[in-house]
Amino acid sequence: MTLDELIVYCAGKPGAEETYPWGEAELVCKVGGKAFAFIGLDLHTVGLKCGADAEAASVWRERFPGDVTVSGYVGRYGWNTIALKGSVPDDDLLELVDGSYEAVVARLPKGRRPAV
Repeated sequence: MTLDELIVYCAGKPGAEETYPWGEAELVCKVGGKAFAFIGLDLHTVGLKCGADAEAASVWRERFPGDVTVSGYVGRYGWNTIALKGSVPDDDLLELVDGSYEAVVARLPKGRRPAV
């Protein structure tokens, strides 16, 4: 999956918005004001919520060593960083994006959830 394809996929989620809180090098896709994807534009990576905590997210790191790593600062909360040009198949990457999005939406107050 290319970087552009990933951005289009994330931006196409209901209620998704693109933000650049730390400059032009990282795009943060949010829903209801909460991040569901940290896209490294220079590094061609994406940070996604891959489990309830670091232990749950470790399954993906074990499955794709070197291409899926624990995310800095938020890794203990189940966030991993995935290399787009690595060994993670597109179907798995889309599954991770969907899961991250759904996990964030589920924690939003009902009034801030996007209409589906």
